[in-house]
Amino acid sequence: MSIELDAIKQQTIDAVTELLKVAGVTSGQVMIVGCSTSEIIGERIGSAGSSEVAEAILSSLMAVCAQFEVYLAVQCCEHLNRALVIEQQAAQRYQLEPVMVVPVPKAGGALAARAMSSFACPMVVEKIKAHVGLDIGSTLIGMHLKAVAVPVRLKQKNIGQAFLTAALTRPKLIGGPRSVYSLAKPL
Repeated sequence: MSIELDAIKQQTIDAVTELLKVAGVTSGQVMIVGCSTSEIIGERIGSAGSSEVAEAILSSLMAVCAQFEVYLAVQCCEHLNRALVIEQQAAQRYQLEPVMVVPVPKAGGALAARAMSSFACPMVVEKIKAHVGLDIGSTLIGMHLKAVAVPVRLKQKNIGQAFLTAALTRPKLIGGPRSVYSLAKPL
């Protein structure tokens, strides 16, 4: 499995790097990741979680997020109502209220459980409004993205056997036909 884990790491690095570049993230923004390690290894979501795959994914996510100075929020599975594992510093910055639960592989998912044991100061929160998101294996991250999500088509279409769906967000466009959306236009 070491060859597969190396491929999974590289696929993750490639996908996250491309997403963060395309999205033009800035320091301190939040990226949410939902992940089914079962789907990555070709099994039905929630049926065959893998701590080895979770470690490969998480180490790659953390490395790229550190490079871009972006906070990582890891979504738990539906057994924990898709709560999120984040660093306490991020929760404080975005004024998020913690909840009491410890994600484990069978209730939270392998990646969330790994994040809980790997983050410097992990905390679980119920909701966040992330700036960018990566969904590995159809875990449904949309509820944790800012209001206007824009699909991003990545060159990397899969991690392992799991489909990838990526999104960036933008501010809402408000107003009507007379509205101006760019400062480059004269007032």
